[in-house]
Amino acid sequence: MTGTAPLALADAGEAADLAAFLVRLLRFDRAAAVRLQTVPAADGSASGVLAVFGRLPLGGSGALAIRTARLAGSVEPADRTVSAGQLLDGLDGEANTVALPEAVTGPAWAGLLPPRAGWRPVGEPPVAEVYPELMAGVQEFRERSEAVPEHHRSRAVLDALADEIWSRPVTALPELPLRAAHAAYVIGFLKPDAPLTVHRAGGWLRLSAPAGSVAVRTAAAPGAGLGLSPTR
Repeated sequence: MTGTAPLALADAGEAADLAAFLVRLLRFDRAAAVRLQTVPAADGSASGVLAVFGRLPLGGSGALAIRTARLAGSVEPADRTVSAGQLLDGLDGEANTVALPEAVTGPAWAGLLPPRAGWRPVGEPPVAEVYPELMAGVQEFRERSEAVPEHHRSRAVLDALADEIWSRPVTALPELPLRAAHAAYVIGFLKPDAPLTVHRAGGWLRLSAPAGSVAVRTAAAPGAGLGLSPTR
């Protein structure tokens, strides 16, 4: 897609939401890469979806955040890994367009995304129960990390603490690790009034809210595909 015209977004809200997503990703890693896919409309109409996948390094395991943006006009299928910062620079909020940067050599996670199909519903944990539990975990991490002597407060120590807290099961749906809810919160998907749904495919779990989805790998998933059908 090198040298092609910018993609037209459906409206200003799509541009603003995608920009907010990229800004949050870049707060974790100023050199972050994202994998993006353009998907034409299934009914053949002149529209489609841009799906953007980014990794949140929350502890040693991390989580994948998926944000989609509705497109206006025809679009060809595409799949590439790009700089998150360059993608953000390519957003034009006045024209409601996004220019796709040149592809880069992606990190290891970008080569193994959740599968496209085979998702089955697991549950719908009430956000009114998940949110307080999540906030308790955030507070616990803050207090325990601050209690670690400064000369011992290494990245490995903090990652181990994060993994201990975020690997705990969500009380309302024990199959789901708290890591998924935490990732959805820090990337701006989880709101106090947002309905949540959880699906599983192989060794992957996907937590979805109206603003986007988070996928976590809970076990080896042989044969997992390299793409995920975008969902809002």
